[in-house]
Amino acid sequence: MTTPTAFFTPDADAFVPAPFARGPWGQTISGNYLGGLLGYVLERDAGEPDFQPARMTVDLFRPAALAPVRVDTTVARQGRRLKLVDAVVTQGDTVVARASGLFLRRGEQPEDEIWTSPVTMPPIPPTPDPIPRGLTTLVWTYGKEEHTPGPGFGLSAWEHAGPKYIWVRDIRPLVDGEPLSAFTRAAMAGDMASSLTHYGAAGLQFINADYTLTLSRLPEGPYLGLAALTHYSDAGVATGVATMVDEFGPIGSAAATALSNPGFNPPHP
Repeated sequence: MTTPTAFFTPDADAFVPAPFARGPWGQTISGNYLGGLLGYVLERDAGEPDFQPARMTVDLFRPAALAPVRVDTTVARQGRRLKLVDAVVTQGDTVVARASGLFLRRGEQPEDEIWTSPVTMPPIPPTPDPIPRGLTTLVWTYGKEEHTPGPGFGLSAWEHAGPKYIWVRDIRPLVDGEPLSAFTRAAMAGDMASSLTHYGAAGLQFINADYTLTLSRLPEGPYLGLAALTHYSDAGVATGVATMVDEFGPIGSAAATALSNPGFNPPHP
């Protein structure tokens, strides 16, 4: 079986995006792949076996063209129990995105049970065989009761005022020649919290400016899910939070802030 083409190909100290790394906002790199690349480089440069990637905040403050990008990291704080690392994405001399990653040393787990809000996800969907042509990522959306989920069915299930969910399974490597790590998959999925939490009956009317991913542990298995928890907005500014899960239960959360952008009609994922 031929390995699918990756979203980025390394070229010296740069990463060259494939045409299908394009996002829904125009001829630019999709935020989830750019966030995934930031997560990949943070883990590559700063990851250690005893440290948990616990938090990553991504600022998407300028469109990144479908052109080579560089990602450079700097350790801002190194301690016995934590490591804080900054990363910046540049195109030419222009910074187009940045991230900070917090790595915490794993240790003994307290025995206390602590209350958390319960989350019930739709059942994990079966992976189609063969995978439909043209899909770069398998995405199942849930919301409207009359909607039948399926990869490539789009986001119409979220066009209502009720609960919304998503399951995702990656089918391509992010960087050519590199295995897709659990943290990189979570970094990509974290960006989807913006669309999930900010989607309404009239569609997606907010464009994301950032997202923060927090993880108590790394995901296990090929599936990642998100359940929308909150959406608050006023005067065109929105914030939303989703719980992230894997096949075995909740593992963290993703929060996204966004700006009003009425009338947007994204293509199918």
